[in-house]
Amino acid sequence: MSNKILHIINGDSLKESLENIHLDGEIVVWREMLCEGPTVSQVGNDTFISLRKKFLQEEYGVSSTLYEQEFLSQLKKLDAINHYDEIILWFEFDLFCHINMLAAISYLIQQKKKENLYLVCSGRVPGEKDLTGLADLSEKQLLSHYKNKIRLSEDDLDMAHFIWQLYCGNNPSKLKPEIRKSSNFKYLSSCIRAHIERYPNVDTGLNTLETNILRLIEREHITSEHQLCGYALSYQGYYGYSDSMILKVIDRLRPFFQIGQEGLELNMNGKFVLDGTHNFYRELKNNETYGGTNKYDFLYSPENHQLLKL
Repeated sequence: MSNKILHIINGDSLKESLENIHLDGEIVVWREMLCEGPTVSQVGNDTFISLRKKFLQEEYGVSSTLYEQEFLSQLKKLDAINHYDEIILWFEFDLFCHINMLAAISYLIQQKKKENLYLVCSGRVPGEKDLTGLADLSEKQLLSHYKNKIRLSEDDLDMAHFIWQLYCGNNPSKLKPEIRKSSNFKYLSSCIRAHIERYPNVDTGLNTLETNILRLIEREHITSEHQLCGYALSYQGYYGYSDSMILKVIDRLRPFFQIGQEGLELNMNGKFVLDGTHNFYRELKNNETYGGTNKYDFLYSPENHQLLKL
C-alpha cells in the first residue's frame, strides 16, 4: 500500500505546476498573507479568524465569505491531518512565505502532527542569478526539488512553532537571537532580519523597504507608480510582497515624491529621508500591525540592528 501524502502549498500558481507533474497525494493551498496584519498564535481559532477577516476586509476588500471559501475551507481539510503518512510543505525563500510556513507548522503541531513532515523550499538555483520562486521552476527543477525534500526534525518543528509564537507576541526584539540558530530552514535567518527591518528607522521614521523604494525613484528613470511597483517587486529582496501590497506601500509614500516632467521624482521630504536629516515618524504613525505588535511601537536602529521599544 502506498503512503498517503498531503502537500501544503503556498499558492494556486504552484498548484497548477504540481498537477502538471502528476505528484501523488492531495493538495491544500495556504491562501493567507500573515506577514501583514494582526495574528494570534492559535491558528484558526475564533480570535484568529475574527482578526484576519477584519484586517483583510478593511485593507484589501476581501469579504468574509471569500475568506471562508479561500482559506478556512482549506484549513478545515487539515482536521484529518493524522490520516496522512507524509506531509510536504512547499514554501519559498521570502518573508511572505516563511510567516505562512511558520503558521502552518504551528497549526500542525496544534493538531498533534510532528512526524514525517518535509519541506520543499525554493531560493537559489544553480545557474540562476536571482532567487527563484517555486512556481517559476521548470517541471524538471520541481521534480528535483521534490526528490531532495528536507525531512524536518523535531528541533526544526519546535523552532518554527516558537518563532511563530514570538511573531504573534508583543516583543519582536526576542526574534533577534533566533537569527543565529541553525536549522533546516535555510532562509529563515534572512527572513527574520527582513522582518526586523520592517519597523521604522530610528533616524527617519521610514522602514528599509520604504526607503529602498524612494532610492529607486532617485536612481531609476521611472515614469509612473505602476512602473515603480514593477521595480519595487523586482528589487524587494526577501520580502516577497505581492503587487497589491507594494502598491499600498507606494500609496503611503506619496508625501515623499511627485510627478515631474521627466516622471517620478523625490520632493524635499524624500531627499530629507535619503539624507537622514529629518524624522517623519509622527507624520507616518498609524495602526499598521505585524503579528502581535504595532509597527510604530518599535524603532529599528541600523547601527546595532536592534529594536527599541517606545
